[in-house]
Amino acid sequence: MDKESQLTRLGLFDARVPRYTSYPTAPHFGNDVSPALFTRWIETIPAGSAISLYLHVPFCRRLCWFCACRTQGTSSDEPVLAYVQTLKAEIALLKAHLPKGVHLSRLHWGGGTPTLLKPDMIRDLAATVFDAVPMGEGAEFSVEIDPDEVDAARLDALAAAGMNRASIGVQDFDPEIQATIGRIQPYDLTKRVADMIRDRDVRSLNADILYGLPHQTQARIADSVQKLLTLSPDRVALYGYAHVPWMSRRQQLIPSDAIPTPQERLKLFETAAQLFDWDGYESIGIDHFARPDDGLAVAARTGGLRRNFQGYTDDRADVLVGLGASSISRFPQGYAQNASGTSDYTKSVRAGHFTTHRGHVFSGEDKLRGRIIEALMCDFHVSRAELLRDFATDDAALSAMFAAAKAQFGEMVRVDADGLSIPVPARPLTRMVARTFDAYDHSKAQHSAAI
Repeated sequence: MDKESQLTRLGLFDARVPRYTSYPTAPHFGNDVSPALFTRWIETIPAGSAISLYLHVPFCRRLCWFCACRTQGTSSDEPVLAYVQTLKAEIALLKAHLPKGVHLSRLHWGGGTPTLLKPDMIRDLAATVFDAVPMGEGAEFSVEIDPDEVDAARLDALAAAGMNRASIGVQDFDPEIQATIGRIQPYDLTKRVADMIRDRDVRSLNADILYGLPHQTQARIADSVQKLLTLSPDRVALYGYAHVPWMSRRQQLIPSDAIPTPQERLKLFETAAQLFDWDGYESIGIDHFARPDDGLAVAARTGGLRRNFQGYTDDRADVLVGLGASSISRFPQGYAQNASGTSDYTKSVRAGHFTTHRGHVFSGEDKLRGRIIEALMCDFHVSRAELLRDFATDDAALSAMFAAAKAQFGEMVRVDADGLSIPVPARPLTRMVARTFDAYDHSKAQHSAAI
């Protein structure tokens, strides 16, 4: 039986599986995490330790049709300025409850479009962040940049604030595809912005590109990847477009009959991946590629690769604090998510308290199963010895879990004394294999694409 037939038999082209940027996944969050509990979790961060911080800016000048993120359009700066003031108030709340000496390992500004902030807003917000939580040695400050919504003054402000990694969303360079997904972004514009970023000595450049877009063919994605490679990104995320018009109303503007089939999606991914491989990039997990000297590639080689809400990371901090509407925080105790709507978020912060409205407190086998899923997603291997060392489990329980995966996937997984591994030909099934270790109701998370 050939590879595609095996993948078909195992349901790859029919399944909808979570991306597992957390465990449990966000659809399983409940109401058991309150602002008071979130505050206690902040206060129990060890003094002098490193944390990560994510700031969410939900505003966009244009609402791209393909995007399913929590964003809102604005044609003026007034709501943005008001939102930044609320963010600053939330940062002040965080500062008031943080133990002494806590510093940043990673700072990421995402959205939405963080680069629609004016230079004075950028400087003001960055100063507020660093007054509350200073950057630690070797810390990384990354920002998502929209080439159509940035200029020299804003890049100057970001570079002066310490931005040392920039991330550009490309999606695809084909004009027909761009028009179909509501994202017009010519190559020349993207190249000019990438050059401006490099000219400011920003040490690292990330790029995102999508496969599975309407009208996308192997020839078209090959052309887009080759154009992307001329920008010499240090790190690339090759994400699969998830067409979920029942969840994201703007995706209803995209013709469903122009979407590639699951079998075509796999070929699109393999075409792009081969081009990255030929250009010297190392494959990272299921959908990232990096230059050999990039921190992500080093982490993948040395066992330090991790998974979080931004995808793959080399960040080892135990705590990720999310600020802004809908942001999610991760603690050793569980997850906490802010109010999603900007009005509810603003009202709570102005009342003087955090806006946590849902989350999850770890219990039972959550941490064990979460680590198994993360190890599969990062390394395609689960170490039996590591799990026995770090978790309250035994060999019989692990063997039963591994046997269940083996029973479902047969030769597509390998189980031995060392643990469980996914061989190279079976790696398109990684998320499905990971799902066998998910103890929660899969039907609540059936919104992600199969591959």
